Amino acid sequence: MGLVGKLLAQRIALGLLLLFLVSILIFVGTQILPGDVAQSVLGQSATPEALANLRAEMGLDQPAITRYFAWLGGVLTGDLGTALTSGQDIATSIAGRLANTLFLAFWAALISVPLAIFLGLLAVRYRDRWPDKLISAVTLASISIPEFLIGYLLMYFIGVKLGWAPSVATIYDSMSLGEKLQAIALPVAVLTLVVLAHMMRMTRAAILNVMQSAYVETAELKGLSMFKIIWRHAFPNSIAPIVNVVMLNLAYLVVGVVVVEVVFTYPGMGQYLVDHVSKRDVPVVQACGLIFAAVYIGLNMVADIVSILANPRLRHPK
Repeated sequence: MGLVGKLLAQRIALGLLLLFLVSILIFVGTQILPGDVAQSVLGQSATPEALANLRAEMGLDQPAITRYFAWLGGVLTGDLGTALTSGQDIATSIAGRLANTLFLAFWAALISVPLAIFLGLLAVRYRDRWPDKLISAVTLASISIPEFLIGYLLMYFIGVKLGWAPSVATIYDSMSLGEKLQAIALPVAVLTLVVLAHMMRMTRAAILNVMQSAYVETAELKGLSMFKIIWRHAFPNSIAPIVNVVMLNLAYLVVGVVVVEVVFTYPGMGQYLVDHVSKRDVPVVQACGLIFAAVYIGLNMVADIVSILANPRLRHPK
């Protein structure tokens, strides 16, 4: 195995170890919550016999370490358990919800990533001039406002006053692609505004850092236009930090959509998690938390791998 293969194997092993540690934290966090889960599910009028039967069914009468490894073994075999409140298989219920969340994140990323890179290149091209200042001001304003407030403002002015898009982003399998895109227009706009600023500013900072290199000055002395210098020399050599910040924001689009989904009543993972947190459905909370953690760790691992492949200096130990 070559040096690159060893580095990739190390990153993958580290990601799996981190996911294992996160699974322990998720399990412990749900177990130390105050109150009785069985009492929350059955209500205050439940008899002692019914509570004892439910605790035995949930395995609450077993040691915590036994329950953890039983849950982890089920996860490794694709069995996420059964929802306490509905009795439905969690994996089956999550599959459709996760598909909806990925659908929303995909269209938000499809708009925000190219737009952020374009605005970052444009800000570098007109550095310290009015386009750069305008782009920085608008993006800083968008990232400074909480996403729920942006959502309610768009919902009121665009959805209610102008009627250009529905205020409630509900989608069904029977809807066409055009109908789905119209339904998610407002949540996609909110997510785009939230992640755009961070990616744009990192793109701008990374390219400006490369622009101070000697080979860029050589390209300027050769008479190359500023656009060619940025596109052909500065941008390719600053791709590693840009990829890192893009992956972090893609992870946010999947993991951090809870607030946006709740605001727009979108049938995704975030809404599913919030509904079952209020019902104290521990197996669902554990499954959702582990899936969110896996997505976040996986995308960060992909960012590390891309950085290693794109930057030869990361392949050699210091």
